[in-house]
Amino acid sequence: MRFRVSAAVVTGAVALTGFAAPSAQADEKPFGASAFKAAAGAFDISYGNTKISDVSLSTGKTVLVGTTQLKKVTVTFKAIDHSGIDLAAAHLWRGDKVDTATAAIASDQDEVKCSGSGKTSKATCKLTFTIDPRSELINSYAGGGWKVAVMALAKDGDLRLIEKAQSFNLKRGSQISVNAAPEPVKKGANITVTGTLTRADWEAGKYVGYTKQPVQLQFRKKGAKTFTTVKTVKTSSTSRDLKTTVKATVDGTYRYSFAGTSTTAPVTNGGDFVDVR
Repeated sequence: MRFRVSAAVVTGAVALTGFAAPSAQADEKPFGASAFKAAAGAFDISYGNTKISDVSLSTGKTVLVGTTQLKKVTVTFKAIDHSGIDLAAAHLWRGDKVDTATAAIASDQDEVKCSGSGKTSKATCKLTFTIDPRSELINSYAGGGWKVAVMALAKDGDLRLIEKAQSFNLKRGSQISVNAAPEPVKKGANITVTGTLTRADWEAGKYVGYTKQPVQLQFRKKGAKTFTTVKTVKTSSTSRDLKTTVKATVDGTYRYSFAGTSTTAPVTNGGDFVDVR
């Protein structure tokens, strides 16, 4: 499994910052990579009056990744220091502490210049991440425990680094299908509603059956605006397949809806219309 930044590299400060302390200031105040060493493992650190706020992810609290498409995520935060903001960095990581991270994903840029000087008003710092499920993810990384570490370096050498500035879930993409038959159907006869539930297998590079999962069969009467739940159907212990029967009463659309889990995204299909005669 290939990583742009491995868990071992994350242990070092350079994994988060990409910075080296300039020799002219290295003896005055530790910052950049030197600041990490000086902090002796305390990765939420501050030197001087640099402040960071408003940390957010473009995807919100969930990052959803399929099997082949690259996933773009942007981390945005504000930074301010009386001397101005020089550089900023960010990192995605999983675990209890940065120095013992079990997984990490580096930003596309080692560091960035922020928008605005950051002297009298907050500068806006943005870093992008391109997640490739084909080379950077294994299935055990799905779920919670992921954090965003951010750092801002001021022009006078002041530093602010927050190792747990935000948290998020990394979820495996999911797919669901439905087919209601026969069509058309005689009023009062049984309708068989089949389908499949699959989710992304990052290691296999394809969607595979998601077994033992409850899925709601929902129905919307022709002319109505909302779906109502008819019953709950489960995939088996060995199969992705969904199957149940309902009695035909009126024209309408059947669909399967999966609420998702801590590791897998929710999904609902468009539905299958049944003409009852």
